[in-house]
Amino acid sequence: MAVEMEFLGDWERSHHCGELGSKEIGQKVLLMGWVAKRRDHGGVIFIDLRDRYGLTQLVFNPQHNTNAHSIADQLRSEYVIASQGLVQSRPEGMKNERLPTGEIEVNCDTIRILNDSPTPPFPIEDDTDAGEEIRLRYRYLDLRRPQMQKNLQLRHEAYQLTRSYLDNVNFIEIETPFLMKSTPEGARDYLVPSRVHEGKFFALPQSPQTYKQLLMVAGYDRYFQIVKCFRDEDLRADRQPEFTQIDLEMSFVNENSVMELAEELTRNLFRDLKDIELPKPFRRITHAEAMDRFGSDKPDLRFGLELKQVKQAAATCDFKVFRGTLDSKGEVKGINAKSCIDLSRSQIDELISFTQDMGAKGLSWIKHTDRGLESSIVKFFPQEAQKHLIEEMNSEPGDLLLFVADQPEVVARCLGALRLELAKRLGLTTKKEIWEPLWVTEFPLLEQDEEENRMIAIHHPFTAPLESDVHLLTTEPLKARARAYDLVLNGNEIAGGSIRISQQSLQRKVFELLALSPEESQTKFGFLLEALDYGAPPHGGIAFGFDRLVALLAGEESIRDVIAFPKTNKAVGLMESSPSDAEKKQLQELGINTLH
Repeated sequence: MAVEMEFLGDWERSHHCGELGSKEIGQKVLLMGWVAKRRDHGGVIFIDLRDRYGLTQLVFNPQHNTNAHSIADQLRSEYVIASQGLVQSRPEGMKNERLPTGEIEVNCDTIRILNDSPTPPFPIEDDTDAGEEIRLRYRYLDLRRPQMQKNLQLRHEAYQLTRSYLDNVNFIEIETPFLMKSTPEGARDYLVPSRVHEGKFFALPQSPQTYKQLLMVAGYDRYFQIVKCFRDEDLRADRQPEFTQIDLEMSFVNENSVMELAEELTRNLFRDLKDIELPKPFRRITHAEAMDRFGSDKPDLRFGLELKQVKQAAATCDFKVFRGTLDSKGEVKGINAKSCIDLSRSQIDELISFTQDMGAKGLSWIKHTDRGLESSIVKFFPQEAQKHLIEEMNSEPGDLLLFVADQPEVVARCLGALRLELAKRLGLTTKKEIWEPLWVTEFPLLEQDEEENRMIAIHHPFTAPLESDVHLLTTEPLKARARAYDLVLNGNEIAGGSIRISQQSLQRKVFELLALSPEESQTKFGFLLEALDYGAPPHGGIAFGFDRLVALLAGEESIRDVIAFPKTNKAVGLMESSPSDAEKKQLQELGINTLH
């Protein structure tokens, strides 16, 4: 039987579905929303009506109103309805304390079906077993789920709190262009062809970096923007081709000024949104220390498992893997998996395979038992070497010792990944109430790109070197450290920034080190170089990954769960089938010929 639908007419809802309680008992209300559940108990129909504010139980009793009951009998999941009735207390024993509206129900005498719906491809509830692909295909349905609504509400609140905080400390919000000159900063640009200027292209901004520096030159000493950015790069769970960042820039500041402000903003967000007090001040370590102790520039500090140098033991043992590595200018490091002596051989073999997949030649292991050190390699360690090993690894009976011997970058990568894998397997990262923020500072300014056979900027080419390292740009540029700083929270980089180059001569020198000729520098960045010559103040800033920050606040693993309409990890919009072909006429107007 076809469902007879009606127009809303002059009806106006009186309340949301999440706000009714005992104080409204006896009131006439008009509610609107979606049918979450329908139950028929002995002729009486119960409807759970849902909107983004919550859930209210409606009652349709044939003895109260036959017509309303007849219409309610047609209802199915996700029908859109408007219904009017009297708020009454639920019968004794029928109250739902888990529901904010669980004390009451609405005894309905009027109902209008505003739209029907086919059966959804997955239940509109938090505990859905639908895969991410189908959730993204029907994103408008997925967004009805209470958890998604909570996530987007949280995102909204974080947005407003950020804007309010920055306004209160004298920042000015200024919009910068989306159509800009292509100024590559590491990732690939999304290019936009110009119809008016055939053969020329705008770029979508990877960040507003150059514009916010120009605003500092212009005298706007505290700028912010919550802005969309675009990068055409390989994607993961924490990456999107378009993403949002909280973008800040300040004049007449040093690192401490920027970092202290970013700390306070972060603390405010966690305090106001999650009632969580983050430590004050945040811990700080250098990039060199982070790599040495954790094998990562974004270490998770919620657990130990630090990397330990094994120098004396390796130098005094007869184990060729260790001695040979030291002789070839490599290093030997280990992780002490405390109290993990009971790991089985098959479990250890899994860790060996994992480490090899990360690029290690192998993973050596030793168990520290009550009888001493035990392993197939212990025979290569005389008593003196064993003593050194126990001391260097801070080992005691019950511990499992794991080692990688290789070149420093391989050791850091493999043990850094193994550290996280161990923490995952041991359940050391499941305690969501633990929050460990950390600043990582003094990154290398440059690194060698072997493929391009030139130096590239670690962050971006506008990052200033430490003042004490400026002289190294002429002699040993790869040893120069940057005035850069990343904010890391539980192993996630949530913000990154630097003090910028404010002198034209120094900026030209850095461009030269990046193998940009004077002509290339002028073509790509002439506008910035010119501006730096007109009294540019010392300045620096930071950008928060807003999506990642909200995901952490929401307790979500993927940023896709805090973005309304995200792309897949292949940069595809499954719901609307984007990207899509363009019409030939459009391409002709742009002077573009496709290869297919």
